[in-house]
Amino acid sequence: MDFFSITSGSSGNCICAGDDSTHVMIDAGISGKRIEAGLNTYDYTTADMAGLLVTHEHSDHVAGLGVIARKYHTPIYATAGTIRAIRSMKSLGAIDDTLFHVIRPDEDFVLGSLTIHPFRISHDAADPVAYRIENTKSKVAVCTDLGYYDGYIVDNLTGLDAMLLEANHDIHMLEVGSYPYPLKQRILGNYGHLSNETSGKLLSSVLHDNIKHVFLGHLSHENNYPDLAYETVRLEVTMDKTTPYDAKDFSISVALRSEVSERIVI
Repeated sequence: MDFFSITSGSSGNCICAGDDSTHVMIDAGISGKRIEAGLNTYDYTTADMAGLLVTHEHSDHVAGLGVIARKYHTPIYATAGTIRAIRSMKSLGAIDDTLFHVIRPDEDFVLGSLTIHPFRISHDAADPVAYRIENTKSKVAVCTDLGYYDGYIVDNLTGLDAMLLEANHDIHMLEVGSYPYPLKQRILGNYGHLSNETSGKLLSSVLHDNIKHVFLGHLSHENNYPDLAYETVRLEVTMDKTTPYDAKDFSISVALRSEVSERIVI
């Protein structure tokens, strides 16, 4: 299986995962043109995608959805609540109803050679989910836009070969920054986003001997820096003495908002 980010951040998100038989996109939060260019980096096209998995309806995850649907007729998979929210978004334009496929958290579905497992996340959206994707040999996950994690999240991120995990903000930068107080509280709350520190703690709880790579994603442009997210997460892992792992024991990189990431082949 291969796995890469076309873009990841508070201004737009689109991830690709798949194998020789089947590829899917997770979210389409940038223009169709940028998505196509990003896929072309590794010799894929939007037309190659067997489906588009939507995590939730916020614009940084669906801004390009209407264009993709109309141009490529790509099947769209999302929860019922997310689909209702998407249908109410006039900015996306008309989308053929037959392209929508309702999925349910904790119920697997199959697209070609891939088994998709949606799982619930805490975020201020209609009915948001993250996704675990696997074939007979590999398992990856995309998990962003969650205000907190618990045992359920840990269970769903256990045993992966690779993942893209949210490291949205530095708490101090957010607290002293220019955002209005209600927005700061929203981001810091249980339905907001994971801080760098919390991301590191979550990562520590799911590390295992055979994990191949971790992308840190969905970084805030205003309240984080790639190097800061990277170093803070690594520090949290190293400081956690309840596990045998150190940050140097595994591969980690930051998925950026303006660059296609390296492609991880598992």
